[in-house]
Amino acid sequence: MQPNDKIVITGAAGLVGQNLVTLLQEQGFNHLVAIDKHDYNLAVLKDLHPSVHSVRADLAEAGGWEETFADAAVVIQLHAQITGKSSDLFVRNNIEATRRVLQAMKRHRVPYLVHISSSVVNSVADDDYTHTKKAQEKLVIESGLRHCILRPTLMFGWFDPKHLGWLARFMEKTPVFPIPGNGRYMRQPLYNRDFCRIIVACMERQPENQIFDLVGPDHIDYIDMIRIIKRVKKLKTRIVRIPYGLFYTLLKIYAVFSARPPFTADQLKSLTAGDRFTGVDMVATFGIEPTHFEDAARETFCHPEYSGITLQRTN
Repeated sequence: MQPNDKIVITGAAGLVGQNLVTLLQEQGFNHLVAIDKHDYNLAVLKDLHPSVHSVRADLAEAGGWEETFADAAVVIQLHAQITGKSSDLFVRNNIEATRRVLQAMKRHRVPYLVHISSSVVNSVADDDYTHTKKAQEKLVIESGLRHCILRPTLMFGWFDPKHLGWLARFMEKTPVFPIPGNGRYMRQPLYNRDFCRIIVACMERQPENQIFDLVGPDHIDYIDMIRIIKRVKKLKTRIVRIPYGLFYTLLKIYAVFSARPPFTADQLKSLTAGDRFTGVDMVATFGIEPTHFEDAARETFCHPEYSGITLQRTN
């Protein structure tokens, strides 16, 4: 890849996209096309990276965005519906949108695709996100396009409006932080900057139709993650355990009154499902040394510029 090669990024204004565009710009790539449908988050990207060609478009609908694929050297497919109350949303944004992107790539003869999937395809989870991410992978594999597929676990990093980002902001505002059950739910969080480095490595090396499972370097319990965030942010919030059944019920009740609850009962079930994922050796496979959780949390929550920027939740 050369600095002036055209790179098209779908879902570019989301968590991974914002971090990826930041990294690509740092590495000198200067011909980026960022496609997203969310006005606020796209405005954040434009403000941070005014030289990037930003396109507001709904990928589930035909439109002029398809022409931006002309002469592209690679497409990085990030768009995804992660949470939502309707199955239709997942089908529309994970399946229909992907089908249109693949069609546009074929029409413009784009030579390579880096597709971002999720570790949930290896999970015991039984929900709309899992089902549609599996279907999305199948579309990519059967497309005939040269590609690689990346399956990351739970990610965290700059700009995060949900997940650990939301939990960290909530911890700042409340004197008591609730933990479901005993909090001993093993996680393998992946630092977003590490993940973006892997995306760039795949973009440059272009592994042929390979799938890579990616996990963070630490096996760490949920409650210990929360304690580390509290420590690096120098907070005095009290961490309190709440019985699992009560916590689950409270989430269900909250969802009745909130159109977009920050943490859902389905996500609680996924948190406590007991999944243990196996990932590739990042050093051997990509030449990337992964960042341990506490160091990554400190960089995420204490950065002088980016730790103060939060995206709007989009689903």
